[in-house]
Amino acid sequence: MNEENLKKATLAGGCFWCTEAVFQRLNGVEKVISGFTGGNIKNPAYREIITGRTGHAEAIQITFNPNKITFGELLLVFFATHDPTTLNRQQNDVGTQYRSAIFFHDEEQEKIAKQTIEAIEEENAFDNPIVTEVTEASAFYTAEQEHQDFYNQHRQQPYCQYIIDPKITKLKQNFSDKLKQSENHGI
Repeated sequence: MNEENLKKATLAGGCFWCTEAVFQRLNGVEKVISGFTGGNIKNPAYREIITGRTGHAEAIQITFNPNKITFGELLLVFFATHDPTTLNRQQNDVGTQYRSAIFFHDEEQEKIAKQTIEAIEEENAFDNPIVTEVTEASAFYTAEQEHQDFYNQHRQQPYCQYIIDPKITKLKQNFSDKLKQSENHGI
């Protein structure tokens, strides 16, 4: 498939190490980049983001093949692998930089995001209302190299074992049909 037929999705669901690890494993996802978006300064550094003062969210930018996985399917995985009901928090990560957000790239993505949230709310899938922000994509800044492919490079770190491993296990249990062939074994 040629590059111009690929689409982009930008999602924030807490720490980008977690979301990156989940989405890298999906069939149809060509590339996942960890970075920052939704803030008010240009070219922020990680050390600035973690203060919560820049307004950016830790996010991932996904390049995907819509013939293999749809934006709606990406969102179902997104909602199943983080808590979209906690404002500015995912587990022990607290602050606006860890908010749940969908940064849409066109009107179709905005429509699908809002419909997906509405459908999940109607199913009463969560005990509390979804607080995921749905906002237009803005400048996306790639995080420093040490944040890219973090989980795959540092699986033995306690954060990876206690926070990310359970997300990967949940992904494999609930979305095994969406995984790349190489992901159907082990964690």
